[in-house]
Amino acid sequence: MIRLACLGDNCVDYYDETETGMFGGNPVNVAVYARRMGHVSSYLGAVGTDSFGCGMTEALKAKGVDISHVQIKDGKTALTHVTVRDGDRVFGDFEEGVMADFSLREEDFAFIGEHSLAVSGIWGHCENDLGRIREMGIPVAFDCSDQLDDPRALQAIRNSDIIFFSDDKSTDEVLEQKIREIREEGPELVVATRGERGSLAFDGSEFVRCGIIPCEVVDTMGAGDSFIAGFLCARLSGKALKECMEAGAEQSVITLSYSGAWK
Repeated sequence: MIRLACLGDNCVDYYDETETGMFGGNPVNVAVYARRMGHVSSYLGAVGTDSFGCGMTEALKAKGVDISHVQIKDGKTALTHVTVRDGDRVFGDFEEGVMADFSLREEDFAFIGEHSLAVSGIWGHCENDLGRIREMGIPVAFDCSDQLDDPRALQAIRNSDIIFFSDDKSTDEVLEQKIREIREEGPELVVATRGERGSLAFDGSEFVRCGIIPCEVVDTMGAGDSFIAGFLCARLSGKALKECMEAGAEQSVITLSYSGAWK
């Protein structure tokens, strides 16, 4: 049975004009998408005692995500202010709330040890814990987003088995060099997502490319996280690298077909 431990940040995207919020955050989204595929997932992060914190945990519970190790702290849940201009989202002020002081507890490590893989991201406050998790025998995946030069990403790269990052601007030659340099730091597999240009992965012996699946795009929110979830679940199922990339693309298409990261 595939069991994903999804560690770190969560966030409410708050649309100021309509005064509505949508739940998300990289590990939260991956946990929900893993459940969508029929696998087991747990989310470990921190939410506040406000209505958004309650809403976040209730929504995750309704999706079947294990929230037994979510930390509920006195204060506000992380929130990003969003406005819509000409059909595009414009992200404004970010209030990190109780996630600013999040860290994994001793009992969390024992719980993570019951999973097939741990996954976190650049804003998750878990980069310093990844080495310990690997020493426990649990593989680690990490999403650097487009922040490869961030010290948190550099720390994670040296302590992860699979690294994801996004780059839809570099030429093939430049991107391949970036990927080679990342892999030399330690991870066995590096995957770059490239928006409409698909994805590119390197396992140390060959580069593998995968295109997108044409579809009608309603909203791009969460598309990258669904790729990661699809990829990881396929990888843990023993699929070949190209099949994992295709599984990621298939999950992205589902998410692109509706508004918000998940519904």
